Amino acid sequence: MNNLKSHIKISKRFWVGALTVITLYSCVPSKNIREANTNIPEQFKNVSTDTVNTATVKWKDFFSDPNLIALIDSALTNNQELNIMLQKVGMAENNIKAKKGEYLPFVGVYAGADVDKVGEFTRNGAVEKNLTITEEEEFPEPLTNFQVGLSASWELDVWKKLRNEKKAAVLEYLASVEGKNFMITQLVSEIASAYYELLALDNQLTIIQQNLEIQQNALKMIKLQKEAARATELAVKRFEADVYKNQSNKFQIEQKIVETENLINFLVGRYPQPVKRHSEAFLERKIDTIFTGIPSQLLTNRPDIKQAELELSASKLNVKVARANFYPSIGIKAGVGLEAFKTKFITETPQSLAYNLVGDLVSPLINRNAIKAEYANANNKQLQAVFEYEKTILNAFLEVSNHLSEVKNLNESYLLKEKQVDDLTKSIDLSIQLFKSARAEYTEVLQTQREALDSKIEIVETKRDQLLANVKLYQALGGGWN
Repeated sequence: MNNLKSHIKISKRFWVGALTVITLYSCVPSKNIREANTNIPEQFKNVSTDTVNTATVKWKDFFSDPNLIALIDSALTNNQELNIMLQKVGMAENNIKAKKGEYLPFVGVYAGADVDKVGEFTRNGAVEKNLTITEEEEFPEPLTNFQVGLSASWELDVWKKLRNEKKAAVLEYLASVEGKNFMITQLVSEIASAYYELLALDNQLTIIQQNLEIQQNALKMIKLQKEAARATELAVKRFEADVYKNQSNKFQIEQKIVETENLINFLVGRYPQPVKRHSEAFLERKIDTIFTGIPSQLLTNRPDIKQAELELSASKLNVKVARANFYPSIGIKAGVGLEAFKTKFITETPQSLAYNLVGDLVSPLINRNAIKAEYANANNKQLQAVFEYEKTILNAFLEVSNHLSEVKNLNESYLLKEKQVDDLTKSIDLSIQLFKSARAEYTEVLQTQREALDSKIEIVETKRDQLLANVKLYQALGGGWN
């Protein structure tokens, strides 16, 4: 009969606990967040749907200049920003270990000693006064106590809160790796861009120096013409002014060369020093064809898109973690060890053996506003991650489209500038010959020289822009990190 009553009491407790859990479940809020829209056009404008993609080419194979390759190699080791990012990746990896440890039992070793004296006219004092350990030994006063053993605590991950935290930490780590890869693509692009800028400046300096020789020869000629009364002082001053102007431009370009070299040195992580390079035959540098593949390949090739996708997945798990805070937490605590009031008894078992086992269930009841706020924040962060993911995809597609158009238009522009430079270069000698024979004014000679110089500077800039556009398109497609 007593067993039956005991069984009825246990059943009542079980059903009360189950009813409490069901009630708590029904009070837990939920919010549906829309899925990210990853639909993008099937192909780029005026590009075939061939899946061959230059983004899969390693950067060491994409660039052919050994000096540029050496600079990038050095930067990947010494660049401070990249090394800072690597530390963040390491911290994200350590966070995985921390989260993994949270859903495993915590086991510790403890040892302690204490002394206790109670009043004789108390319950404990009266009991201890009349106790003896053996016939020869009385109960000690004051009472000492020595203990040593193991303790363990474990939160049962019934609602998968701790496991979801660990999975979110893994995704955040992977996102940080993709963030590092994206930084590498930016670093490679920045170094290549600065390097090509430096080559262009070298060529512009050479053009100005060559043009100065032509102008100085023209100045000598105009002075002779003046002595022969075939030219005026005005013509001499105009020619001198053009020489001074180009001498001034020469110093400006030299300053830009210093600044560009130091930019490269900063990216490589070293103090100012000359940048090794070969600037000859800059205009003859080949512009490689870039194969864009299809837009959907951006989702797998671009590190920033993969990073945004992983962060979105992590935010979904964080919502589950925040929701699990509404549910009761179940914990188990246990300990086992040896305990005695004298050290000589501590090894006598089973008399000195002590152990305990405690289970508890704690559920939020009154102060749920903080938990609701955390849950609302987690949902907002998930929606934010959805928009961030969509924005990254849209930005990637537009970047590729812009650079594709830029490559095409620059190629057309360069062909026309080649013809312009050729015609204007030939016109310099013609204008001088015509001036000598009094069939042209000195202003025509000046104008021809200026236009020829400008056209040569512009074609160098166009070649530079072509090289930069190729690098940017390669980066936009997701190349440069592997």
